[in-house]
Amino acid sequence: MNSKPYLIAEIAQAHEGSLGVLHSYIDAVAKTGVQAIKFQLHIAEAESSIHEPFRVKFSKEDATRYDYWKRMEFTLSQWKEIKNHCDEVGLDFICSPFSNLAVDWLEEIGVHTYKIGSGEVTNFLLLEKISQTGKPIILSSGMSSFSELDNTVEFLKDKKVNFSILQCTTAYPTKPEQYGLNVISKLKDRYQVPVGFSDHSAKVATGIAAVALGAEILEFHVVFHRNLFGPDAIASLTIEETKELVEAVNAIYLAQRNPIDKSNSDSFNELKTIFEKSLALNKKLPKGHILSFNDLESKKPKGYGISATDFKSVIGRKLKSDKSQWDFLNEEDLE
Repeated sequence: MNSKPYLIAEIAQAHEGSLGVLHSYIDAVAKTGVQAIKFQLHIAEAESSIHEPFRVKFSKEDATRYDYWKRMEFTLSQWKEIKNHCDEVGLDFICSPFSNLAVDWLEEIGVHTYKIGSGEVTNFLLLEKISQTGKPIILSSGMSSFSELDNTVEFLKDKKVNFSILQCTTAYPTKPEQYGLNVISKLKDRYQVPVGFSDHSAKVATGIAAVALGAEILEFHVVFHRNLFGPDAIASLTIEETKELVEAVNAIYLAQRNPIDKSNSDSFNELKTIFEKSLALNKKLPKGHILSFNDLESKKPKGYGISATDFKSVIGRKLKSDKSQWDFLNEEDLE
C-alpha cells in the first residue's frame, strides 16, 4: 500500500516555449516533494490546423491556435534532454500526447506514464496507439459523461492496459460549485481502478479535500506566479503553495490509512491516569456530615480517591471522621 498519494505537477505550456524556463520549472518542482512532473507534447502539423479556434483568446503574439502550438514546440532532441533532467532530479516524466506522432516521440524519449487529456478520452485512434506501448495511462474525465467513460474504460480493459481515472472539471479556474468532489467515490465504485483528482482551482484546499475523499492521485497546474502570461496561469498553484499542498495531503493520506479504533482506549491508560480525576472535598467538613453535590470537587490524579465518574455514589452518605478542605475522598472515609 502506498504511504503517500501520487502527486503530479503539471507544467503544460507554463514554459511559454522557452527551453530555459522549462528547465527552471523542473528544478523548482523537484524541491516541492511531488513524485512526477507533467508536460504536453504538441506537434502542430500532426495535431492541429489553421482552422482550430482559440479555446481562450489570450495570446498577444499568436494569430492562430496553430501558431501558438508551433511556438510551444521543442525538438525531439530537446525533449530527450528534458527527460534526462527529470531523471537527474528524481521526477517521473509524464506527458500528454495530442497526436500519434507525439506518441512515437514519447516512446523514443522514454515517457514514464501517458496522461490522456479531457479532449482525447474518445479519441480511440490515439488510445489504440498508446495501448500498443504497454505503458500505464492516467485518464482525465473532464469533458466526459459516464456513458463516454464506460466506452473508453471497456476499450482500455480489453487492451489489458494499466490505467487510472481522474475526476476533472474543464474550467480554468474551477469554481467550488464545479469541483465535483462527489464524483471521486462514484468513479471508484463504477470502474474499480485507482482514482484521483485533476485540479484547476488554484486553491490548496481543493487538493486536500480531494485526498480526504479518497483521491489516490492528485494532478495540478504549477506556475512561478499566477500573473504570468499563458492560458493556465490563473488556474495554477505557485511553487510555495505546492510545497504546502504536498505536506498537507501526505499527512491526510497517512491518516486515512491508519484508522483509530475508538472502542479500545488501552493505549491511553497512562495518560488517563494523569488527566482523569478523583473525588475530593471542597471545604472543611465534620464527622457525621451528610455529603451533598455542593461538597464535592474533582482533583488530579486518578486513583487517589473515588473516581469522579462515580460521584453520585457518595451523595447522601456520612463522613466517618473530620476532613480538611481538598482532602481526597475514599470509600473508607464513608459510612
